[in-house]
Amino acid sequence: MGVNEILVLLMFLTFICLLFTGAPIAFVLGGVAILFTLVGWFCDLYFGTWTGLNFNMLGLAADRMFNIVSNWVLVAIPMFVFMGLMLDRSGTAEDMMQSMQKLFGRVRGGLAVTVILIGIILAASTGIIGASVVLLALLSLPAMMHQGYSKSLASGTVAASGTLGILIPPSIMLVIMADQLSVSVGDLFMGAMIPGILLGCLYIGYVVIFGLFRPNDLPLPEDVQPVTWKVVVDVLKNILPTATLIVLVLGSIFAGVASPTEASGVGAFGATILAFYQRKLTVKVIKEVTEGTFRVIGFIFGIWVGATLFAMVVRLLGGDDVIEHLLTSLPLGPHGIILIVLFVVFLLGFFLDWIEITLIILPLLAPVVSKLPLGIDGGGVLDNAALVWFAILVAMTLQTSFLTPPMGPAIFFIQGVNQDIDLLKIYRGVIPFVIFQLIAIVLLFLFPKLSIWLPIVVYG
Repeated sequence: MGVNEILVLLMFLTFICLLFTGAPIAFVLGGVAILFTLVGWFCDLYFGTWTGLNFNMLGLAADRMFNIVSNWVLVAIPMFVFMGLMLDRSGTAEDMMQSMQKLFGRVRGGLAVTVILIGIILAASTGIIGASVVLLALLSLPAMMHQGYSKSLASGTVAASGTLGILIPPSIMLVIMADQLSVSVGDLFMGAMIPGILLGCLYIGYVVIFGLFRPNDLPLPEDVQPVTWKVVVDVLKNILPTATLIVLVLGSIFAGVASPTEASGVGAFGATILAFYQRKLTVKVIKEVTEGTFRVIGFIFGIWVGATLFAMVVRLLGGDDVIEHLLTSLPLGPHGIILIVLFVVFLLGFFLDWIEITLIILPLLAPVVSKLPLGIDGGGVLDNAALVWFAILVAMTLQTSFLTPPMGPAIFFIQGVNQDIDLLKIYRGVIPFVIFQLIAIVLLFLFPKLSIWLPIVVYG
C-alpha cells in the first residue's frame, strides 16, 4: 500500500473520529482536508514522497467554490426552501389537516391517513426532513393523543410521513444529487415520483389494515360527523391551491416548459401569493421565512465548502482509484456491489446528514456505478438511466436510515416535540414503516423501471 492510499484511509478515519467530538461538520471536513494537505506537503518535502499535495491547491478550491455559486441549477435550492417555509408559516398545513380530518372521520385510522396525505403534500413542497417531521408532530400528535390513538402508531406515522420529504420532488436533496452525479434534475424528479407514491400507498395500506385488526389502537372520534358536500368543498378549497402550485411547478419541469430553476422561482412566488390570498402574509411571516431560508442555505453552503475541500484532497490522493479498486475487487458482481454501497450509505445515514453523504460519497461512487454492467436500458431516450436508478435507491436508503432505531434522526425529532412519548414506543412505532421502506427498496432494486419508466415515457 502506497503513501497516498494510507493518507486516504487516515483521512476517513480522522473524519469519523472527529465526528464524535460534536464539532461543526463543515469545520471538521475543511479542517481534515487542510490538515492532510499539510501532512502530504510535509511528506513530499522531507521524506521524498510524491503525494501531489501543496497549498497551491487553495486556488483550485477557490475556483470550485466559484463554480458552485455560479451554477444556475443550484439557484433552485433557496427558491424551493423559500417555497416550503412560506407554505408552512402561512398555516396551509394546519388548514388542510383540519378539513381532511373531517373527511376521513368515519374511517378507522382516518386521522393517521390524513397525516400521511399531509406528509406527502408537505414532502412535495419542502424537501426538508426536520421541518416536515416537526410540523407534522406539532399539528397531529396532540389530536391523535386526544382521540386515544396508540402512541407507538401515532409517533411512527408522523416520523415516516415526515421523512417522505427527502424523496418526493421537489426535494432539495435530489437537486444536489443531480449536480453531483451530472444528471438532469428533471430526470431525478420524475424518477422519484413512482417510488415516493408507492411508499405513501404502502403507509396508508398499513394504517387501514392495522385499524381492522387493532381497532382499540385507532378509535373513531366521539363526535363523528357525516360527510357532507360542505366538508368536501372545504377540503378542496384547502388542498387545491397547494396541489395546483405543486402540479404547476413539477408539471412545467416534466413538460420541458421551464427549467428546475425557473420552476422554483414560480413556486416561491406562488407560495407567497397563496399566503397573501389566505391573509397570512404579514411582515413577521416574511421575516421568518427569509431568515429561515438564509439559515438553511448557509448551513448547506458551509458544509458544501468543507465537503468540496475534503473531496478534492481525496481525489488528488487517488481516492477515486482506491474506492473503485476496492469495490470492483469484491467477488459479488455488479448488483452485489450496489448492495454493498447501499449498506454503507445506510450506516452512514445514522451519523451523517444527507448533505455530507451526497457531497462526499456520491461523487466518488458515480464513476464506479456508471462503469458497472447493470443492464439498465434507458430506451434510447434516457441518458444515464443507471445513475438515475442508483440515485433514487440511495435517496430511499437514506430515508430508511433516518427512521431506523436506535439512531434515526426522525425518532429524536418526535421525542423532542413530545417528550411524553417513551423512546421505546417510538421505536416500536417506526419499525413497521421501516419494513415497508425495505420492501420498497427491494422492489426498486429488482424492478429498476419503477424509477426510469416515467422519464422514458415523457421523453419518448
